[in-house]
Amino acid sequence: MPSTPVTAANSSSNGTAQEILLELVDEDGKTIGTAEKLAAHQAPGQLHRAFSVFLFDESGRLLIQRRALGKYHSPGVWSNTCCGHPYPGESPFAAAARRTYEELGISPSLLAEAGTVRYNHPDPDSGLVEQEYNHLFVGMAQAALRPDPEEVGETSFVTADELAEQHARAPFSAWFMTVLDAARPAIRELTGPKAGW
Repeated sequence: MPSTPVTAANSSSNGTAQEILLELVDEDGKTIGTAEKLAAHQAPGQLHRAFSVFLFDESGRLLIQRRALGKYHSPGVWSNTCCGHPYPGESPFAAAARRTYEELGISPSLLAEAGTVRYNHPDPDSGLVEQEYNHLFVGMAQAALRPDPEEVGETSFVTADELAEQHARAPFSAWFMTVLDAARPAIRELTGPKAGW
């Protein structure tokens, strides 16, 4: 993955774990500071910038992932194609493309902004809180997936009907339906009416 000044500043050159900082924002999405990642998610949560990506194949099926069991937040549950947090100073668009590549080994095609949504979702299992100002993106997955097993336990392309069935019987992330519903207008524009989103 190409290095930028922001990603280089947030990468460890000696292999040691580095503190991950998130951008804290106000209710209008304006940056007001930074906080360490885990601290920002501890109850009651600090409002921070995030992103969610929804990628589709040529048939209009959504790529979803089951989060790896080793993840500290919401392990083993299904969620959207990719989600995460920009580094301080990194644009949400660049962060979405970067993280999709890191997690799934692909660069999204036709990646486009799909609005923002603000939410507060406690996770009853971990006690962590998603207090987020989330930038939404939609695009296409047009290359073979190469998921990082430390991030992704499983992937699947699903139709709208298949997603509804799976959502009724399998655990999904607390934020999934909120971000999906907020992104639906852009998803319909990308996939067309026949896809059923």
